[in-house]
Amino acid sequence: MPEFISFNNVNKVYGEGVNRLFALKDVSFTIGQGEFVVILGPSGAGKSTLLNLLGGMDSLSDGEIYVDGENISRYPDHLLTAYRAKSVGFVFQFYNLIPMLTALENVTLTKDVAPDGFDGKEILSRVGLSEHLHQFPAQLSGGEQQRVSIARALCKKPSIILCDEPTGALDSETGVTILKLLYEVCKAEKKTVIIVTHNALLAPIADRVLRMKNGKISENTVNPLPISIDEVKW
Repeated sequence: MPEFISFNNVNKVYGEGVNRLFALKDVSFTIGQGEFVVILGPSGAGKSTLLNLLGGMDSLSDGEIYVDGENISRYPDHLLTAYRAKSVGFVFQFYNLIPMLTALENVTLTKDVAPDGFDGKEILSRVGLSEHLHQFPAQLSGGEQQRVSIARALCKKPSIILCDEPTGALDSETGVTILKLLYEVCKAEKKTVIIVTHNALLAPIADRVLRMKNGKISENTVNPLPISIDEVKW
């Protein structure tokens, strides 16, 4: 696959002097366009920091991050805002839905920043929620809320979908459904999907597995023959 994302000697440091803390230290890797990627590691390994940097929600201390040939780590604020709005879809563990808006309204909020995205009703139908368009988050199950979250992320047609523990709050059956949906979108729409998780069971289904420890990439493995999600023993 062609190189699409590149981290070059990326550091993220908090504090100064003797109080400096490296959340990421000299991190380098590449990811191809359309890859299904799993990032594994314990709490505090730097997984979420990496995701936030790639998503344009935080700034690095030094190094470079390229996405589709563009050095996003050097973007001024207005370009970084446009990048977040148009190129990145976020799926969070706890959904982050607006409680006073319906499922359809939560999804179509993205039209303000990506008017050329998918139709809200169409994308909710694709995630199996065509009968829940006008229900509020409190009227939906956890799995249904997560599907709304995924529909919202997909609606603007982003090139990158970043998922922070997307199945962590779900039962195993619903979690498998969510993973299948993300995988289908990755392959059918040629989107790059990156999942941060503690769950090592996801490793065999990924095209690429990055393992993190103490703010560093300890392992970067390409799976030549990923197994199907149905083959995983949950």
